[in-house]
Amino acid sequence: MRDPRVADLGELYPFDSHYLDVGGMRMHYVDEGSGPAVVMLHGNPTWSFFYRELIKGLRDRYRVIAPDHIGCGLSDKPQDYPYTLATHIDNLSRLLDHLKIEDVTLAGHDWGGAIGFGWAARIPERVKRFVGFNTAAFFGRVPLRIRVCRWPILGDVLVRRLNLFARAAIRMASGHRERMTPEVVRGYLLPYESYASRVGVFQFIRDIPVTRSIPSHVVLESIEAALPRFHNRPMAIFWGGKDFCFNDWYLQRWIERFPHAVIHRYADAGHYVVEDAHERILPRLREFLENATDASIIARGPKSGGPLCGKVAKFD
Repeated sequence: MRDPRVADLGELYPFDSHYLDVGGMRMHYVDEGSGPAVVMLHGNPTWSFFYRELIKGLRDRYRVIAPDHIGCGLSDKPQDYPYTLATHIDNLSRLLDHLKIEDVTLAGHDWGGAIGFGWAARIPERVKRFVGFNTAAFFGRVPLRIRVCRWPILGDVLVRRLNLFARAAIRMASGHRERMTPEVVRGYLLPYESYASRVGVFQFIRDIPVTRSIPSHVVLESIEAALPRFHNRPMAIFWGGKDFCFNDWYLQRWIERFPHAVIHRYADAGHYVVEDAHERILPRLREFLENATDASIIARGPKSGGPLCGKVAKFD
């Protein structure tokens, strides 16, 4: 049954809603199709809506699961809650245990990469392959425009009272602003229409491990240390080249860690790479899911792009 809160989105988000109690909170997730499991993890300030076109395009052959982290999307948004990386990993673990999912393809965008690899580090035998969309599971530079949103008073005003973080992302994270129609913008902002409903967005920003005093710093350290364990797992990366936050420096770090990964870089796409390029991503993602059985898969096509090129990088 569809959640009545998204009824007005119509065919833009035509999915039944499912819920799971995780530590007393109701976690919403999409569960479409049947077949091998593909778990899609969103970042901040998005929700499962971000993956809607990929869900539609994969559910004929795959079971696509896209949860909303607590504090995001259609999940509960408690005001007093430990919004930390470790907690989000715990919640994902509860969900996948509940669904009894094995041989998972983990896909992550933004925070979803760290959450996904955090879960994978705990139970590596349940992960078959990885897909990344402008994400990281290691330390890197955080732009000033995001850092200021962490500040206690200013951040509260910008992120929660004015909703500027989510609203600014509509412009700053998109490489094709013409795709941000009023209907699409409404979809992205729908879960974050009040001060109270933006608590998770703000706490995600506050949890960015820019110093060792932040609890998630040690968690991300352990996730980064675990990455070499997955060097033999197939990985595909779909990257927006106009991302102001997860820029090509991060892409190069992925190539260094996973030199056999299949890389597709879209120079015209931004941080919301799936929004900007889903019709180009989908056939290549399907090809990867159908053919990637080990880390030796090679992307076809000429190499270009100077120092960014890994062994199998393909830039579009």
